[in-house]
Amino acid sequence: MFKFLKEKLGKALSKFKKEVEEDAEIVEATKEETPKASETYRNQEISEGLETRDVSRKVSKTQVSKKKAEEKKIEKKEEVEKKEKKIEEKDVEKEKTFPEKAPITAPSAEEKKGFFAHLFKKKEEIKEEPVEEKVNEDKKIKTEKVPVAAPSAGKEDVEEKKGFFKKLGETFTTVHISDEKFNSIFWDLEVVLMENNVAVEVIEKIKEDMRKELTSDKVKRGKVEDIIQNTLKHSVQELFEMEKIDLVKKIKSKKPYVICFIGVNGSGKTTTMAKLAHLLMKNKFSVVFAAADTFRAAAIQQLEEHAKKLGVKVIKHDYGSDPAAVAFDAIQHAKAKDIDVVLIDTAGRLHANQNLMNELKKLIKVNKPDMKIFVGESITGNDCVEQAKTYNEEVGIDAIILAKADVDEKGGAAISVSYVTGKPILYLGTGQTYDDLKAFEPEVVVQGLGLE
Repeated sequence: MFKFLKEKLGKALSKFKKEVEEDAEIVEATKEETPKASETYRNQEISEGLETRDVSRKVSKTQVSKKKAEEKKIEKKEEVEKKEKKIEEKDVEKEKTFPEKAPITAPSAEEKKGFFAHLFKKKEEIKEEPVEEKVNEDKKIKTEKVPVAAPSAGKEDVEEKKGFFKKLGETFTTVHISDEKFNSIFWDLEVVLMENNVAVEVIEKIKEDMRKELTSDKVKRGKVEDIIQNTLKHSVQELFEMEKIDLVKKIKSKKPYVICFIGVNGSGKTTTMAKLAHLLMKNKFSVVFAAADTFRAAAIQQLEEHAKKLGVKVIKHDYGSDPAAVAFDAIQHAKAKDIDVVLIDTAGRLHANQNLMNELKKLIKVNKPDMKIFVGESITGNDCVEQAKTYNEEVGIDAIILAKADVDEKGGAAISVSYVTGKPILYLGTGQTYDDLKAFEPEVVVQGLGLE
């Protein structure tokens, strides 16, 4: 089982992995990360610009105050010189007017100038000191404030820079493919799945799972193969995520426990029913057959042959009798004889044959079986899936048995039927003997496809 599909799937996966790696585009950053990174640097540049502007403003204010002080100093010097000049002119006039007082020598212009200059110099120094201190303080602010502000703001910036560069580094080790490119690459794999009778619903699920992994998130280079392998394995496992049925436990809960077998012509219902009877008898359950396939005379004879080999009682009516009546009599016999299980064989009918489907609905309505098992022929692939889907819609099925699974090299039905119907697969028919009924395990599919 799955031999052909395993080979084809392996080749398709190898090609798919190769094309994903070759056609993957390096992206500078994801859609979510790029705006954040650019915004971080823009905010950083703005904050740095504001700090620089504040410092430059402070420096310019200091320079203006210094310039004003120098201008005031020059003005005061000019005023002193004017005063000294006026004093000198007055002294000259006094000497001319009162020559007798000439011996009293007045200080020279240079001395006066030096004296007043010295006097005003002190005043100017007193007034200039705050300016110099202010300048020094401004310089101090300039030299101290920038380093002090940097660590607090810089800590966040450093973290943002680290985050950005880390993300930037990831772009050189990650790949990203567009939806359009993914669809193009997946096409070959999709064809292989369709060729091997995998249902469209299952293909779509596998496709969407892979699309999500390969296009929505960044994928590390060199990890593409692992991601594809793990995604496919996970998708296949999810196909069988429904409540399992412990048939033996259910049979113990009610007596008699009635099971009805339904399916199309030639699907292997009668043989499968005989195999299940053998399995139940090995578990110490007593069984009775109901030959409710009255549509074919040969069907009653076939069931009688299995009953003789197994030592099971058969409840039958004549050819053309009402199937619902046959099933009813078998259930009454089981109640009277304290038999554990009633197995009802029904006529094989195409799901499109409305008259026969109505007859089956009547049988189920009258006898209310505890479990309705659909028996499908595994090698029919998508047809088996569609049949199970229609039977489930018409009469409702509870579980599935796939016959002839041993000769099914594609395995599309086993992969698909449970997911499409939402019902569990109980057993796989794997041969011609009564013991060839194997309990189904999802891991069988995973291993068969080489995904373990």
